[in-house]
Amino acid sequence: MVSLLIATLFATHLGPMGADAPAREPQLAAQGSRVALTFGAGSALYCSTSQDAGKTFAAPVKVADVAILPLNRHRGPRIAFAGDAIVITAVVGKTPSHEQHAHGLPSDGDLIAWRSTNGGKNWSAGVVVNDAPGAPTEGLHALAGDGKGALFAAWLDKRGAKGTRLYGARSGDAGATWSKNVLTYQSPDGTICECCAPSAAIARDGQIAVMWRNWLGGSRDLYLTQSRDGVQFSTPQKLGNGTWPLNACPMDGGGLVVSGGEITTAWRRGETVYLAEPGRPEVPLGEGKDVALAVAKKSDLCDVVKWHQDPAYGMTARWRHSPKMAAFPALVGQPEGSLVAAWEHNGEIVTQRIR
Repeated sequence: MVSLLIATLFATHLGPMGADAPAREPQLAAQGSRVALTFGAGSALYCSTSQDAGKTFAAPVKVADVAILPLNRHRGPRIAFAGDAIVITAVVGKTPSHEQHAHGLPSDGDLIAWRSTNGGKNWSAGVVVNDAPGAPTEGLHALAGDGKGALFAAWLDKRGAKGTRLYGARSGDAGATWSKNVLTYQSPDGTICECCAPSAAIARDGQIAVMWRNWLGGSRDLYLTQSRDGVQFSTPQKLGNGTWPLNACPMDGGGLVVSGGEITTAWRRGETVYLAEPGRPEVPLGEGKDVALAVAKKSDLCDVVKWHQDPAYGMTARWRHSPKMAAFPALVGQPEGSLVAAWEHNGEIVTQRIR
């Protein structure tokens, strides 16, 4: 069932991290009442943790300084719990790209993983996830964990022939090492959508689900594939019955959650946000973009969607405008049924519990 946003509590503000370092692109992960938040600011990555289900957050800890850190249109870091570790991934580089529509991307970017085994206080040196140097330069990726130590990363990859493909890699040791990269999907039309972030999730039984925006027959629709081992993936399945013919990239991915063995997705087509389960017709929710989707485990399945709807960043709640301001929101569920949200606002990251 779809749970509407009812009330908000406990707002926290983090950042800016400097005069020219606004806090950008927040992402959340939860393990019980522990919540971890990552974001980028300038050319640095940060992590802040909460021990009280998102009511309060500790001062941000710097994870790493890098030369180039893309922080726009869903680029930026991702975060997951892996047993006792917290793992953060990001695409970073050293040399600016001067190609048309570079968007501040590096020409030599790699997907790097950092890990902390003491609750986010200290961080390891980064390890490279991609095994073809410079392949993930678009800066768009997803990270999923089962909470016990298994991780899967998926990213837009430019290795080899012209066009963008979807690649992935798995880790069984909480991000310390990563597998040989796997071609998860390539479009028979030559490329998937080049600037839309993929999504990933791991179910309790270990099943991996990956969603991305495809480019087939001139349409930019969302597709889903699944895997038991992170190596062999199922035949891709289009989500929803409608289609979006578009000769451009909307730069907007979607949300993906797995709960009780059921997969639920949310994504934008045109100016409308839809909720969809594989093999079922999509359900329109209303105008919007930049979807965030989470599961609050008070019941078997409780999905909440939140998005910002216009350049003024009007937060949508209960499928209606709210006076609160938000950009690029992230959501994570809590076992008692509440959610924790994070979003950009005036150079800060704002976090808030929702119930």
